[in-house]
Formats: sequence, structure tokens, C-alpha cells
Amino acid sequence: MDKKTIVIGASPNPQRYAYKAVQLLQEHGHTVIALGKTEGVIGELSIDISRPSVRVDTISLYINPQHQTDWYSYILSVQPSRLIFNPGTENPELVALANAHGIDCIEACTLVMLNTGQY
Repeated sequence: MDKKTIVIGASPNPQRYAYKAVQLLQEHGHTVIALGKTEGVIGELSIDISRPSVRVDTISLYINPQHQTDWYSYILSVQPSRLIFNPGTENPELVALANAHGIDCIEACTLVMLNTGQY
């Protein structure tokens, strides 16, 4: 089942976990929107530096908490069903805000979730 996903913190660097997550999400048949601070590509997918108004199932975070405040209003406006806080992105303030808007929050690794069938 396709779970349209935004990856915030996408990078054109193949060593970064966000890069690997974008690839693995696509391999598992999910539609991915890669958002980052610099343009680039991951395979055939362009990294978008804008904040498109789209409906998605999931947002997977790959930015540290100090940089997340700039994304709060965007995350809430997209209204995902869930927000995945990958290791190093945990943020109690954003969890509380998201939960207050009906968004489920998960502290987990997107890569592990995909590889174990929990995504």
C-alpha cells in the first residue's frame, strides 16, 4: 500500500540516512517528496527546496530539533497521519504540538520500519 511520504532533510549525499530512506521508500512502492535545504537529486527524484501544499500519509524527519521550529507550521498544514522522528530528531515540543493537531508521532527509524514490514 502506497503511503505518500515527505522526507524533510533530504540530501543528495548517498552517505546520509535521509538519502537512503528516500531510496528505500521508493523501492517499497511509496510515493516520496524529498524536501531539503539545497537542490539536488536522489536517483531520479529531485530534492525540492520549497514547501509544497500536498496531502500525505507520513512525514519522516531527518533534521535536528533546533532546525525543526522553522518547519512546524508547514508540518501542521500538510496534516500527515503520522510523523516519524528518526534517531537524533526527537523533539518533545513538536510531539506535543503534533499530537494536539491529531498527528500520531513515532520515535523510530524509517529504514528499520521499512525493512521489518512495520512501515
